[in-house]
Amino acid sequence: MSTEDTGGQLEIGHVLFMDVVGYSKLLINDQRELLEELTEIVRSTAAFRGAESASKLVRLPVGDGMALVFFNSLEAPVLCAVEISKTLKDHPRIQLRMGIHSGPVNQVRDVNDRVNIAGAGINLAQRVMDCADAGHILLSQRVAEDLSQFRQWQHSLHDLGECPVKHGVRVGVVNLCTDDAGNPELPEKIRKAREEDARTATALHFSGASRRRNFLLAGGVILTAAIASLFFFLTPRSGEKSIAVLPFENFSDDKENAFFADGIQDDILTSLSRIEGLRVISRTSVMTYRGSKESHNLRAISRDLGVANVLEGSVRREGNRIVVNVQLIDARRDRHLWANRYDRTLADSLGLQGELAEEIADALRVRLSPEERARVAKKPTGNSEAYVVYLQANQIERNPDTLLEDLKKAEQLYRQAITIDPNFALAHARLASTQAQIFHYYEPLDSWKTKARAEADTALRLQPNLAEAHIALAQCSLWIDQDYVRGLQELNTAARFSPNNADIGASIAAIKRRQGYWQEALRAYEKSQSLDPQNPNVVRNLLFTYTALRQWPEASRRAAQMRAMAPASLVAKIQSGYVDFWWKGDTGPLKSLLSQVPSGTDPDGVISSCRWDVSMIDRDFEAARRALEATPLHEVSYTNAGSTPKSFLQGCIFLAQGDIANAQKYFEQARSSFESAVQEAPENADRHANLGWFYAFAGQKAEAVREGERAVELKPESKDAYDGAIMNCYLALLYARVGENDRAIALIQRLLKTPGAVDSVDYSVTINDLKYRWEWDPLRSDPRFQKLITP
Repeated sequence: MSTEDTGGQLEIGHVLFMDVVGYSKLLINDQRELLEELTEIVRSTAAFRGAESASKLVRLPVGDGMALVFFNSLEAPVLCAVEISKTLKDHPRIQLRMGIHSGPVNQVRDVNDRVNIAGAGINLAQRVMDCADAGHILLSQRVAEDLSQFRQWQHSLHDLGECPVKHGVRVGVVNLCTDDAGNPELPEKIRKAREEDARTATALHFSGASRRRNFLLAGGVILTAAIASLFFFLTPRSGEKSIAVLPFENFSDDKENAFFADGIQDDILTSLSRIEGLRVISRTSVMTYRGSKESHNLRAISRDLGVANVLEGSVRREGNRIVVNVQLIDARRDRHLWANRYDRTLADSLGLQGELAEEIADALRVRLSPEERARVAKKPTGNSEAYVVYLQANQIERNPDTLLEDLKKAEQLYRQAITIDPNFALAHARLASTQAQIFHYYEPLDSWKTKARAEADTALRLQPNLAEAHIALAQCSLWIDQDYVRGLQELNTAARFSPNNADIGASIAAIKRRQGYWQEALRAYEKSQSLDPQNPNVVRNLLFTYTALRQWPEASRRAAQMRAMAPASLVAKIQSGYVDFWWKGDTGPLKSLLSQVPSGTDPDGVISSCRWDVSMIDRDFEAARRALEATPLHEVSYTNAGSTPKSFLQGCIFLAQGDIANAQKYFEQARSSFESAVQEAPENADRHANLGWFYAFAGQKAEAVREGERAVELKPESKDAYDGAIMNCYLALLYARVGENDRAIALIQRLLKTPGAVDSVDYSVTINDLKYRWEWDPLRSDPRFQKLITP
């Protein structure tokens, strides 16, 4: 930086502080060589060269490292650190740690008349670095908050909470870690601080208990009024009997044991969910706080989740022993209610979740019925080996991004656990649920159907009051038999045994929706959201339900809520855009949201098909062609029946332009895909509807009507108010395309007043779909149709 700008005034500097771990143990010659090598690496980074050429950089030697103060950009020290970290992979002898902070600095001249830097900005950068181990790039909270405004950094920031530094001060630090830069491990200093905090909380609990005992012995008699006042203060009011169990920290040296910490947390949550007097936040919502900036702000968590109490914990596993530290905190008043430490063998820890649940209930003054106490105390298995395998399977199955291969791996592990302990009822139940998922979402084969039912029956035989067994039976009824009455019975039974299970409530809501009880479905989803307030899938279902009811303002609000919860969600963006189109006839918001999707992001071609669709609504046929040309896929995700051949959508462009010959050429390329889909699943209504859609556009009237009516027959509205309405939407479109105007218009008149006749593709029946979509053009000259679309 220019030496003329040294007036001593404070300005904001973006500081990268670094030093070499183990530097003092090196020989002097080795120290000099290593620093020269490091200097060369630092000077070669693009961020360094750019700032230096612009005279926006000051360099400071600091003995075993250096400090760089950038004055050009907040990102400059971060980009520099990431580039250094990547380069050091080829220089393993340089073990470097780095800390970054932005803050006030002032330039001064030292005794050698050279520019130097002083001020809080550089001091705090060093404190942040002091919390790091080799390989870490740690940021101050201020830098992380500013950096989180940039999309490219959001998934690389991992909040570590506060780290103790000099003079008893604590600084908030965030770990910057990408796939090829930084160190993902928890810094040793922070790990030790967390363990010390947990020990302190436990000690406070026990010392307080000891003092109380001594006081009672020495004092003899305590006034009844004083006791009453004390218990009024300590006992939570009924509205405060609510709890969130945050993700447990894994303090095991072997990081592969992370599944064990997750499993203990999940077991405690499951046990607490069986207590009717508590309101327990579901796993999906609490897992959002793992590694987040808010994970140590318990008051904010309390506010966001609507709970009074928070349980924190850590797990250390070493061979056959585990140590669990837990503390229960009244987050609204910032006071400890209870804490404990458990050091046990693995075999002795098998009933720990029930023991913890009882102690937590006691601390919150929740009275357990004898039945609840028995359910909570029930050990999942008496075999520690089976339990460890079960926890591994459970972690895989509960991953929100689980794919078919993951489900099959979990299925094998559940089977392994059952082989070790054939009486492990919970493992049988979870195995049944996993097999039912595979059948429903991936492989509708009789073999999965038979296995799932058998495992669910076994789980129920082994433990009749096991909620998970009844959930598994409900899933078999819903996904395999489409027996909603039996499914609802099983879910209601499961809810008695696990009244805080949000998944049960969401499943009940889904059935109510399919039965046509729309308001009951909304209430059930709202109740589920109270137990799982940070789960975007619950909001997604509320969005779909309000959309089905054509309650556009509320649907729009839910869409915005979902985008806020899951900013990277493609479903949130797409559904939000369609809501605006259905409500206002405006495609602008949808196009704007699609433009925010990062280049190259197009799972299953869903973004390409949406861009095609919105271009077709706008009659911008060249844009529609470009959207399809942008994807290398031959099939894209467009309808609920599975993948749609790209050639079919290409043919639709020509059909909309009146070029029948070219349309037919592309339709012929797509024919076998539509027809074989029905042959593979002849009882699947969606596939028959899709085939009818194809035949109608290909000009095969009889075949189109036959397939459309078959779809309605397989899934009538009387049996499924949600999907059944969509089958009739298909049928109305097929009638319109093949010249059956009377039948089409009569059906449209009814569907415009029918809940559920709305989806995110071209068979929806709303005023704006009918008004703007090219598919309905055959009806435009009919006065009856014009009357329908005129306000």
